[in-house]
Amino acid sequence: MIDFPLIAGSFLVAIVVGLTGMGGGALMTPMMMLFFNVPPLAAVSSDLVASAVMKPVGSAVHLRRGTVNLRLVGWLCAGSVPAAFCGVFIARAFAVGDAVKYALGVALLLAVAGLVAKTFLAGKGGSSSARDIVVRPIPTVLVGTVGGLIVGSSSVGSGSLIIVALLALYPALKANQLVGTDLVQAVPLVASAALGHLLFGDFQLTLTVSLLIGSIPGVYLGARISSRAPGGLIRALLGIVLLASALKLLDVSNTVTVWALAGAAVATVVGWRWRVRAAARASSESKDLARAR
Repeated sequence: MIDFPLIAGSFLVAIVVGLTGMGGGALMTPMMMLFFNVPPLAAVSSDLVASAVMKPVGSAVHLRRGTVNLRLVGWLCAGSVPAAFCGVFIARAFAVGDAVKYALGVALLLAVAGLVAKTFLAGKGGSSSARDIVVRPIPTVLVGTVGGLIVGSSSVGSGSLIIVALLALYPALKANQLVGTDLVQAVPLVASAALGHLLFGDFQLTLTVSLLIGSIPGVYLGARISSRAPGGLIRALLGIVLLASALKLLDVSNTVTVWALAGAAVATVVGWRWRVRAAARASSESKDLARAR
């Protein structure tokens, strides 16, 4: 039976995903667990199968635009595809008790750290073509392996953790090349994890259908709005939401959660003001250089 409240929830989450370009698994799975009482393994399974349907859409756009390094995708998939399938068995083994919930909470904290790193490193990408990057096989396979395990067991990581690791390994990649390469490698990664959950997880068709009905128009609407909304503010709100979800999944007390969120809000304001001043200084310096010439 179609779950209309879940459709509404997935629609709202998908808008955030469309606005920020990340956060699907990091938001959708906790939403199902915290607000709809979906068992952890069922939430992870259904979210991954739904993601496997949606991921190829954005990937096709980047492939047409040439913002994908296919060699890099190949080495990432060499580690991530088998690891994601194995991650299903980890999730199933942890299904006794609250281990899946705690593992997801830790993954969300890693996602928050990755989001912060991505925000501060934004704009530092290089100008090389996606095809000119020299691929480093061993560290790339390791990144894919760790990312695949996390995605397979928690559905979190394909868009929030792996892209940050790529940014550290390949700083010469432009932002659109990072996103394009990450999106394309996420297709076989999520498909492998989804297949594992279809075979050995707790896939529920009605859950997945409800997610797709709400998330497809939500992602489209979010992508349309993203050209007008201030991206920095949206990313900051996403980070706070992820932090709140992680702390609730880890059973942190309400008092500690409130203080942590208050601290995150203050840090967000301070960081935003720092970035504004840094941008103003950079603009002033560029104008001075132009005048000197």
